[in-house]
Amino acid sequence: MGDGNKSALKRAEPIISSTLAFEPEMQALSDPAMRDITLILRKELESGKSLDDIAPRAFALVREASRRVLGQRHYDVQLLGGMILHGGDIAEMRTGEGKTLVATLPAYLNALTSKGVHIITVNDYLSRRDAVWMGQIYHSLGLSVGVLNHEASFIYDPAHATDDKERDLLGAFKVMHDFLRPCTRREAYAADITYGTNNEFGFDYLRDNIEYEPEKLRQRGYNYAIVDEIDSIL
Repeated sequence: MGDGNKSALKRAEPIISSTLAFEPEMQALSDPAMRDITLILRKELESGKSLDDIAPRAFALVREASRRVLGQRHYDVQLLGGMILHGGDIAEMRTGEGKTLVATLPAYLNALTSKGVHIITVNDYLSRRDAVWMGQIYHSLGLSVGVLNHEASFIYDPAHATDDKERDLLGAFKVMHDFLRPCTRREAYAADITYGTNNEFGFDYLRDNIEYEPEKLRQRGYNYAIVDEIDSIL
């Protein structure tokens, strides 16, 4: 009968060669021009193209942005993981294989629809850490990032900071509230990409369903979500 996992990986493999083909183009772009590609891709979606159609170029753009702002270039196998997540499947990865970086690929791609992307983590610390760490990539490409914490919400804002160097050196391990500007719950959900815990997303859903006035609703819909550590959360 064959191995279902191998079949799924084989179907996703074309993303690697297609993304590589766009790499020289992306490397030649200036930083402002990279942000312009986000607008171009959104217009292509509006004109009838599918997310799968623009995925290779979007992945190449994210890969180049990550190389510039984080000094981390996605490995080919991480492109594969990104395509698996984009397809709605589970990508099993061991600790240290770069799950946080992999998630930036499908998160950016699906955020281009302007319908919102939710990235669900297991605790408040991780939601802040990942938003501040990966937010550098999204911000460089013109996307906004929100964060949901217990009784607090934030918008990623590079100007709301004291020491940018500290984030670059310790971003994976230490996150204070620099770069996170307090905002309303609704503003956090209105961001292109919103990080938060399963508890916060779940209870906001319940709160919205007992509201009487539409203007008090927090969430704006359910377009696409990535669940980190899905075995624990589900």
